[in-house]
Amino acid sequence: MTDFDFDLFVIGGGSGGVRAARMSANYGAKVGLAEEFRYGGTCVIRGCVPKKLLVYAASFSQAFADAAGFGWEVGETRFDWSKLRAAKEAEITRLEGVYLGNLESAGVTAFHQHAVVASPHSVRLADGRELSAKHILVATGGVPFVPDIPGRDLAITSNEVFDIERLPERVVIVGGGYIATEFAGIFNGLGSQVTQVYRRDTILRGFDDDVRSHVQQAMRGRGIDILLNQDVAGIEGGAGDLEVHLKSGERRAAGLVLYATGRNPNTAGLGLAEIGVKLGPNGAVAVDAWSQTSVPSIFAVGDVTDRLALTPVAIREGAAFADTVFGANPTKADHALVASAVFSQPEIGTVGMTEAEARASGPIEVYRAVFRPMANILAGRDEQMMMKILVAGDGRPDSRRVLGVHIVGPGAGEMIQLAAIAVKMGATKEDFDRTVAVHPTAAEELVTMRAPVSSRGGLKRRPENPRDQGWPRNPEGC
Repeated sequence: MTDFDFDLFVIGGGSGGVRAARMSANYGAKVGLAEEFRYGGTCVIRGCVPKKLLVYAASFSQAFADAAGFGWEVGETRFDWSKLRAAKEAEITRLEGVYLGNLESAGVTAFHQHAVVASPHSVRLADGRELSAKHILVATGGVPFVPDIPGRDLAITSNEVFDIERLPERVVIVGGGYIATEFAGIFNGLGSQVTQVYRRDTILRGFDDDVRSHVQQAMRGRGIDILLNQDVAGIEGGAGDLEVHLKSGERRAAGLVLYATGRNPNTAGLGLAEIGVKLGPNGAVAVDAWSQTSVPSIFAVGDVTDRLALTPVAIREGAAFADTVFGANPTKADHALVASAVFSQPEIGTVGMTEAEARASGPIEVYRAVFRPMANILAGRDEQMMMKILVAGDGRPDSRRVLGVHIVGPGAGEMIQLAAIAVKMGATKEDFDRTVAVHPTAAEELVTMRAPVSSRGGLKRRPENPRDQGWPRNPEGC
């Protein structure tokens, strides 16, 4: 007989919290969970799921344009934002119901309200009730960051962008990360004039440099105006009629200004610091490899810990917590070699080290292919696809092991999931080479690149004009 109301109380109904709650309940724990907004968290409600639906919608404009090269005559097209928004809302409402239904079927008691940590073994709900718990799991995710500039209240963030009333003719997006870059492609594909403002010299900081420059060039080729080494001084105007003032003195008119300048862990007002839970400078909950905080009864998973802000990682962390605490199976979440995709246009798939990281670790070989994918040839598009493999060089303990794979182009997210299995297993370049290519596909480039473009920092071989490389590059294989 427990002396607590719950064996586990979870604060936050996103992917990590829900997985931990369900698994813990299935292990026999009595579990409560509080979510103040909607079940499913950022990913399902205002993140990766609705974003991917918008990416699909935006891709039709290119498909319509490309159809003529394949013999189709497409008549006048018209996009209706209100229909897309309604369809998106219906889908996330369905998914929210699935999340809540799964919790309830597992026996989790769900509370639709805000909760804070009152003590190492209790939480306080918005209605004033205080509930005791042997263990508390914080899974409150992150919140968008907007700098303190004049007119900041005139901008929106990724929290609000899915519910705007109408599609603006002109959009200014501030930021250079994956959220800003994805929405630049979405609005551009839906027909808006897009300006992306970034304070550094290349978008997508933290990604491989070849990936960054390739995507940036392709986005400009699609008509997106990317302003680099620029920042916003302030915003003026009213709803739908805004003027963005840049620090350079330049001004841009916009119907909407979207700030995507990063997210911070959502710990403000949760009461964690007051009971001794150690927080990082940006509010992140400090945890060990078991997701345990400085207060032994309190754990945290997902973006609130600022370890690796990806939904599948939060799910793994939540599962590892349940296995460890209630499943008698001590498990640490593995954060190494996690693949990820950016649904920019063109799309990115990446796993492992960037070239800069790989070079810092020792001698490497770089294999790279730049070519027009087959679909672009008849469509008359010049946009290139890029694939890159980083391999540990001779003289290293891990010699010949594939250290990183980076793909830019159609289907990159799907391809990187499968490549990640090989990389995670420790595949060598020779393992890739022994794999028979699937022809005709773009993915076959992953197993047909034979000569490195550079080795140990020196240039070994580089195509004279990568843009002249058509597809297929190996026509005799047909």
